[in-house]
Amino acid sequence: MELNKLTIKEASERLARSEITSVELTEAVFERIEAVESKIGAYITLTKELALKQAKESDKRRKADKPLSEIDGIPISLKDVVLTKGIKTTAASKILDDFIPPYNATVYERLMSAGSVLTGKVNTDEFTMGSSTEASAYKTAKIPHPHPNPLPERERELRGTPSPIPMGEGRGEGISTTRNPWDLSRVPGGSSGGPAAAVATDECLASVGTDTGGSIRQPASFCSITGLKVSYGLVSRYGVVSYASSFDTVGPMAKSVEDIAIVLNKIAGNDPRDSTSVAHDLPDYLTSLNSKITGKKIGIPKEFYGESLDPEVASKLRDAEKVFEKLGAKMVPVSLPLTHYAIAAYYILVKSEASSNMSRYDGIRYGHSVLKNKKLDRRLSILDVYLESRSEGFGPEVKRSIMMGTHTLSSGYFDAYYRNAAKVRTCIKREYERVFREVDVLLAPISPFPAFRLGEKIDDPLLMYLADVDTVPVNIAGIPALSIPVGFTSNNLPVGLQLIGPMWGESTLLQVGHAFQQETDWHLKKPVIK
Repeated sequence: MELNKLTIKEASERLARSEITSVELTEAVFERIEAVESKIGAYITLTKELALKQAKESDKRRKADKPLSEIDGIPISLKDVVLTKGIKTTAASKILDDFIPPYNATVYERLMSAGSVLTGKVNTDEFTMGSSTEASAYKTAKIPHPHPNPLPERERELRGTPSPIPMGEGRGEGISTTRNPWDLSRVPGGSSGGPAAAVATDECLASVGTDTGGSIRQPASFCSITGLKVSYGLVSRYGVVSYASSFDTVGPMAKSVEDIAIVLNKIAGNDPRDSTSVAHDLPDYLTSLNSKITGKKIGIPKEFYGESLDPEVASKLRDAEKVFEKLGAKMVPVSLPLTHYAIAAYYILVKSEASSNMSRYDGIRYGHSVLKNKKLDRRLSILDVYLESRSEGFGPEVKRSIMMGTHTLSSGYFDAYYRNAAKVRTCIKREYERVFREVDVLLAPISPFPAFRLGEKIDDPLLMYLADVDTVPVNIAGIPALSIPVGFTSNNLPVGLQLIGPMWGESTLLQVGHAFQQETDWHLKKPVIK
C-alpha cells in the first residue's frame, strides 16, 4: 500500500513498529502532491523543507522510544487561516499577500507539541467567505458564463435543471481553482475546500479546517471524507483569522472517524489566550469509539427533508438510516420549525461580524498597502490609504460582506435586522436544547444536492448562500456536528450526512459515526485522478 494512503491510525501503528519512518511517509505525501497538485490545486503554500526537518526529528524520537503522541511524525496540513510563525498566512486574500505571522495559532502549537509534520497551507475562500472555494484570490479560474444575461441560468437552477458551464483557463501560470477530486469540473465545497481535497487525494493524512456556517461539513461531504464541526469554544481560535467571531470554530478533517478522534484529542481544550475558549472536562475521544449504539435515539428533523432535497441524496440518507437501525439505534421523527429562519438570521449576523472584523485590514499596520508602491508619485490622505488599499486587497465576496454588514449595523437598520436576528438565534438555540431532551443525536443532510459545477453559482450570491441551508442552523446553536460519507449518486458524486449532537456531545457523535464506518466502507473509497 502506498504510504500516503494510510490513515493516521495505520501510519501511527506502523511507525511504532518501526516498519516505516516519518521521513518515508512524508516523502510519499510530497510525491503524491507533485503528481496530482496541478490538477487538484489544494495548496497555497508548501513547506517541504520544514516537513522533512520535522520528520527527521520525529524519527529520532521514535528511535529513542520517546514519541510525543500517536500523531508524532504524521503529515498534516492547515487551512490557510491558521497562523504559522515565519510561514506566510494569506487567508486566500491579496490583502495578506506578504503577511508573515510573528506567532503561532494555538491549534498549530498543540499539533507541533504532539510531533506532527506540517505539509503546508491549503486553499480556502477568501477569509473563509464562501461555499465553494472559488472565492480564493490565489486559485481562481476564469469560467465564462454561457449566457450574456445570467437570469435564464438562475431560472434553470431554481427549477432544478442547471445547465453545465464549461471550465475556463486559470489566471496565472499553473494556477487554477481547487477542484473536486471525484469530478474535476466540480467544486470541492467551501470554505475548507483545500483541506477536503488534500485529504481526499492523500496529499496529507489529515487537515485542520474552520467551520463558520458549514465550511468543514459541506466540503467533507462533497469530497467523501470525514469532518467535525466542534462545539463553540472546544478548540481555541487564538491565532486563527476571523470571519465571524461568535460563529467560527476550528476542527479536524480526516479519512475516518477514528482519525478525527485522534486529532481532536490533541487540539481540544481550554486556552487562556482565547476568551471564547471554555474550560470543560474533556473525555478521551478515542477510547469511547467502540461502544455499542444499541438503544440510541436518532432524531430525523422533518424540516431538513423538504422538496429541495435531491432525490438521490434523500435515498442515500434513507439507506444510512437502515444501517443505524441494524446497529440497534431507533429513528425518531422530530421537528425544528425555526429552521426556516436560520439562513436569514445567520447571514445578517455573520456579515455584521465580518464587517467589524475586516476593519483591521487598513493598509497601515500590516498586509497589502498602496504605501508600498514605489511608483506612487502623489501624497495620500489617511482616507485615501484606507480606500485604495482595501479596494485593491479585498475580493468581491469580502466587499459584499462588508457592505451587507455595515448596512445592517447602521443607524435605523440595527433594530430591524441585527437585533431581530440575534433574537432568532437565541430561539433556535433553545429549540435544539429542547429536541436533545428527546433524542441523543440528529441525522440530517449536509447539502440539498451533491457537488455543483465550477461557476454554476458564482454569479448569483443568493444561490451560493442557499448551499448552506442545511448546515448554518448548527452554527447558530453552537453545537457539534459530524460529517461522514454515506454513498455516491448515479454519476459517482459523493453524498454525506451530518450527525448533530448537543453541546459538548462530540464523544457521542464520534461513537455513532464510528459504528457506521465499521459497518460500511464508503469512507474507504478513493477518487481516481485522471
